[in-house]
Amino acid sequence: QVQLVESGGGLVQPGESLRLSCAASGSILRINTMGWYRQAPGKQRETVATITSGGSTNYADSVKGRFTISRDNAKNTVYLQMNSLKPEDTAVYYCNADLTTHWAPFRPRDYWGQGTQVTVSS
Repeated sequence: QVQLVESGGGLVQPGESLRLSCAASGSILRINTMGWYRQAPGKQRETVATITSGGSTNYADSVKGRFTISRDNAKNTVYLQMNSLKPEDTAVYYCNADLTTHWAPFRPRDYWGQGTQVTVSS
């Protein structure tokens, strides 16, 4: 089985920073794109940032210049550095990985973490 485990969420004040981590484990053959998504109460899940295996990144307009996504391929881990946090960044943040496994090497699929709460409030 494959597991994605997120960490680093919490309660911060506006303007502060947080760093989220997501480690993938299991019978992983190759990880393609990894990403962070978020879902606020009463809203649909939205893409925050994605990063390919080669390091190309994409960001939602709302987080450009404030958030930075990165990954450590040797550790199967993706990070999200969040600076200048705003109350509207409050949401559950989910990690996603598009990957193949040893038992299905030609069938990539998406895996999700369990989510970590980020609350920005004074």
